[in-house]
Amino acid sequence: MGLTNASTGNKIANKPFETLKEKSDFTIALAGNPNVGKSTIFNSLTGLNQHTGNWPGKTVASACGTFTYKSNNFLLVDLPGTYSLMSNSPEEEIARDYICFEKPDATLVVVDSTCLERNLNLVYQVMELTNNVIVCVNLLDEAKKKGIEIDLNKLSEILGVPVVGTTARKPSTLKKLASTIFSVCHKEISPSPICVKYHPTIENDIEKVASSLKEVILPADEDSSYLYRWLSLQFIMQDSKIMSSIENHFNINTQKIVDLLDFKDLANKKELIVSSIIFRAEDVSNDVCFFENINYRNKDRKLDKILTSKTFGFPIMLILLGIIFWITIVGANYPSMLLTNFFSFLEEKLVWLFDLFHSPFCFKDLFINGIYCTLTWIIAVMLPPMAIFFPLFTFLEDLGFLPRVAFNLDNYFKKSCTSGKQSLTMCMGFGCNAAGVVGCRIIDSEREKLIAILTNSFVPCNGRFPLLITISSIFIGCYFTGFLSTALSALTVLLIILLGIFLTLVISKILSKTVLKGRPSSFILELPPYRRPQLGKILVRSLIDRTLFVLLRAIYIAIPAGILIWLFANIYINGSSILFYIASFLNPFASIIGLDGYILAAFILALPANEIVLPILLMGYLSSSSLISLDSIANLKDILIENGWSILTAINVMIFSLLHFPCSTTLLTIKKEANGWKWVGLAFLLPTVCGILVCLMTTSIYNFINYIF
Repeated sequence: MGLTNASTGNKIANKPFETLKEKSDFTIALAGNPNVGKSTIFNSLTGLNQHTGNWPGKTVASACGTFTYKSNNFLLVDLPGTYSLMSNSPEEEIARDYICFEKPDATLVVVDSTCLERNLNLVYQVMELTNNVIVCVNLLDEAKKKGIEIDLNKLSEILGVPVVGTTARKPSTLKKLASTIFSVCHKEISPSPICVKYHPTIENDIEKVASSLKEVILPADEDSSYLYRWLSLQFIMQDSKIMSSIENHFNINTQKIVDLLDFKDLANKKELIVSSIIFRAEDVSNDVCFFENINYRNKDRKLDKILTSKTFGFPIMLILLGIIFWITIVGANYPSMLLTNFFSFLEEKLVWLFDLFHSPFCFKDLFINGIYCTLTWIIAVMLPPMAIFFPLFTFLEDLGFLPRVAFNLDNYFKKSCTSGKQSLTMCMGFGCNAAGVVGCRIIDSEREKLIAILTNSFVPCNGRFPLLITISSIFIGCYFTGFLSTALSALTVLLIILLGIFLTLVISKILSKTVLKGRPSSFILELPPYRRPQLGKILVRSLIDRTLFVLLRAIYIAIPAGILIWLFANIYINGSSILFYIASFLNPFASIIGLDGYILAAFILALPANEIVLPILLMGYLSSSSLISLDSIANLKDILIENGWSILTAINVMIFSLLHFPCSTTLLTIKKEANGWKWVGLAFLLPTVCGILVCLMTTSIYNFINYIF
């Protein structure tokens, strides 16, 4: 009988997983890296016979479906795409626990034939979990285009499991795959996985743990003998979530076994285990892959030698990020001006409309100069930079460059006892700290994710760049003209950025040794092949998923903030506005750290968005009742100097712009991602305390030099 997949149509599609399992003869787990064609194989085999939903207690999507082959019904469970089973993202946890504890009749691991070495990492990890493994080498048509030929028979011999080659888009190539699944389930083929041989120290530890486990597990579960090796590895690495799963499924006290074994140097042992798998995957790939065009294979490696080298890696990284910043800043000017002009035009119409209906002056002024001006200022200043920065950032991500950035920075973050993935979230923070906080989801360890969230605001977002550039141009670049002026201003901003990166590492180290103690997790970083970015997807992901997401949160905060700012500027007590009293109250403390009361008040009132610090500051200096656009200031430098600014004030304003509490959008995002107000409070205090201390230090040094000379 042939392969069929749609005989029962949608009747099965709406039935829950347990019902499908009861009606099936065999259950097959479908695993694989993301983007290997796993879903295409799943859809081709199951057709309409699918059920979709979420895994119990998870937000991760699940899918299962049935197909019939030789009168047998097979249930295919599509596990979340994952690169590894050794860390603790929800996807990896689901895939690992299902294969290990649900005991499917066979596990089908789909790999990409164009980058076999990278995919074999998962294959070897799955083979530690179960004997019944089938490897599906997919995308053979893509491999052929790139001149890659794979000896499938030799690969099967080396792995000890059946290997089937497929082209997922061609259903005819899946018949052999279905036949192999049938044979493995009926014991006509008996896979005998040849697992990785680890360092002798690790192998000795495995043997020691396995002997202890046999005494504990065998009486309760005779079928668990094949798991001894994998379970032993987990005890050696001692991952808390995996240990918890082992306790729940085998009803054993893992801590007692850990205490008896008394392992030492756990971080180094995990690194040995991971590196052994990676090196083995590389050796196997070299043995079975043949390249008709050797230059194709070498091209990626030549680029990697340049982009990840100690000599060129960092300069190239800084140059590319600098170009992105420059394009963002320069490119945002024109659309920001257009938006400002458009909103000014609308403002005139709104004023006319209020006058037409004879609205009370206070209500009109509150709406126009309070809510409307604050809201439109945030949109005009935030939207263009984000709309430019996020697509450019996503372009580098799609190109495959960002994993190389993480590779370059990994060693520094490792010394800070955090994850190398934090470098990626830090880069996202340059566009918007709220988006950077959301990006921390890619970090598997909860402890390291919290550290990345708490330190993300140590890098300046797009909202802070206008102030940094303006102040550096006025007070630093003014000593030169032409190219030297802009170069000195750019260098000043770059030094501010480097200060933020340095403090990110320092504070991460301090957090790792205090409130967020814990062992640093191993960072398994795979460098994906360079690929041509898909511009359509880039625009959708960057503009909808990131830009609009952040902008809507900013708008949500801007309305009450606009009301508050208007009230402070327009309510007078004894002839002075509330804003004046706030500035006067803050002035003694602000003077100690080289600022003034109006500057500190501007930062506090700009909590909704960093973009409005300078307009609020000018509103205070000029005693205006509404936000003031920079275009209305003839000579900004004169206004600042008249209000007591010096080179010290300018330096401290730039430092405090870098190091102060995150905007309200970021704080709300932290509340959602970290799930607790205490982390919001810590995220508020950390950069602010650092900013005060650094400003205090620069003020003391400046005053000391003036005293001597």
